[in-house]
Amino acid sequence: MGLGVLEDYKLEHVPGTAPLNELGREVYNTSGVDSSILKHDATGTIVLVPQPSDSPNDPLNWSRAKKEKFTIAFAFAVGPLLGAAFVSLATEFNVPLSTFIQGVQGGVIIAIAFSSLIFNALAVKYGKRPIYLITSVGLVVTCFWAAAAKSFGSLVAARVIQGLCMGPLEALVPASIGDVWFVHERGFRNAVFNLGVLGGINLAQPIGGVIIQYSGYKTAFNAMGGAFVVQLILILLWMPESAYHRTNTIMTEIALSHKTDAQHIEEKTTATPTTTHEAVSTEPPQSWAKELLPYSGYINHVSFWNTLCRPLSLLASPAVLWATLLFTTCISWLVGISVTLSQIFSAPPYNFSITAVGCSNLSSFVASILATAVASPLIDGMVRRLSKLNGGTFEPEFRLPILISYLLFTVSGFFAWGQSAYAQDPWPVPVIVGLGFINFGIQLGTTGIVSYVVDCHRDKAGEAFAAMNFVKNLFAFGLSQYINSWIATQGVRDAFFVIGGITAAVSLTTIPMYVYGKRARSWTFRHNLAGKGAVHGST
Repeated sequence: MGLGVLEDYKLEHVPGTAPLNELGREVYNTSGVDSSILKHDATGTIVLVPQPSDSPNDPLNWSRAKKEKFTIAFAFAVGPLLGAAFVSLATEFNVPLSTFIQGVQGGVIIAIAFSSLIFNALAVKYGKRPIYLITSVGLVVTCFWAAAAKSFGSLVAARVIQGLCMGPLEALVPASIGDVWFVHERGFRNAVFNLGVLGGINLAQPIGGVIIQYSGYKTAFNAMGGAFVVQLILILLWMPESAYHRTNTIMTEIALSHKTDAQHIEEKTTATPTTTHEAVSTEPPQSWAKELLPYSGYINHVSFWNTLCRPLSLLASPAVLWATLLFTTCISWLVGISVTLSQIFSAPPYNFSITAVGCSNLSSFVASILATAVASPLIDGMVRRLSKLNGGTFEPEFRLPILISYLLFTVSGFFAWGQSAYAQDPWPVPVIVGLGFINFGIQLGTTGIVSYVVDCHRDKAGEAFAAMNFVKNLFAFGLSQYINSWIATQGVRDAFFVIGGITAAVSLTTIPMYVYGKRARSWTFRHNLAGKGAVHGST
């Protein structure tokens, strides 16, 4: 047993388990490969997982500056831009509040759910860069369309197409991070991605509230359109294609399963890994001008329809199923809060203006920033420390202890939010304490969840997140349809006490996931639940 993670006795090498740290000359290497022939980081103490090829075009071999620019290029999200003004805008369009929210917010959520599957399938087949570019153009166009909408129906149509274009920025980005960063570097970068998603939810309302109150919702959409123009430029310049067919590298993560010990011994004694990179190392580096092309020529010879449906099969993986449960509750509760802020704070005794309702979410954004700042030492640092204690072997389950922060902070935040809003406490209590605790815990929790899925299913990360986003957005859509009525009927305290209780219950499922996670990964691989590896792409 490695630090509480139960060993598996069905496979000699379980996918996801990999050497990470070297302890002097003694290395506990579960991949069955001599550590001396593996590539290490600049310090020489951390084995690179996954192992890069020798090609300069391999995204794992990009310079750090190039990788960092790649990572921050997609830190935008539409979010509930109109959330602070739902009550006033419903009156302006002369539609009931529930109908308005269902159209302009629910339409976005349900569209994201289906676009996550559709664009994932297209990205697997043709690469991620053209998908990012096309959908970014769509976001720009639909923002300006929403600003020019003359009717409620036109506004809803623009928002639905916006949702379709938002799918890739939620479902594909974690897989893109896995394309360019090594295991020991992903925690902080996933935190940056989560900050972009949560920032879209939390920061859109303060900014949108001020703009809507003083200049109108049309100006807010035009400003958002301008922001997406900036993102389009960043993607065009800083995000080359990250899909890459990596050949002739030593696989430290993929199980050498279904082989006898004799076969492993024979392979290790006959392998000549120092010469396997020669064909790749002669590959000339791509020019910057070629990287700027919208389409690199990458193609994966797989069935589009099979790829479209395959993400749902990943829900049979215990790791993905657990992550879907946690990820769904993490993000959906924030959506629930965003669509109820106007309902709670526009009414007595708060009587907030549109600007004040929007600014109430600033504490959420600050909490997310603080959580991002501590994500790297907490998550990546914990992984390195636990791997060292585990004899130099990394287990994806070492990502999971960070979920303690989700349990403690987020559950406490929901109880504080519900009780303070019910007792009509001064606004700093629900806003700073309640929303601050909720978002601090969610930011760290989702970062751990995202990192864990990437580590368990690196080659299927895109499909896994497509499935997770599909389920999450279906649940969030349903939640957005009834939460306002739920609060109006049962009261804000009872509603959020129930949400806090559900959050505590699902958080505790992390304990069996940590203990049995390695066996679950083995079971998933042995039963081929994640499907066979995709056919390699070509350019």
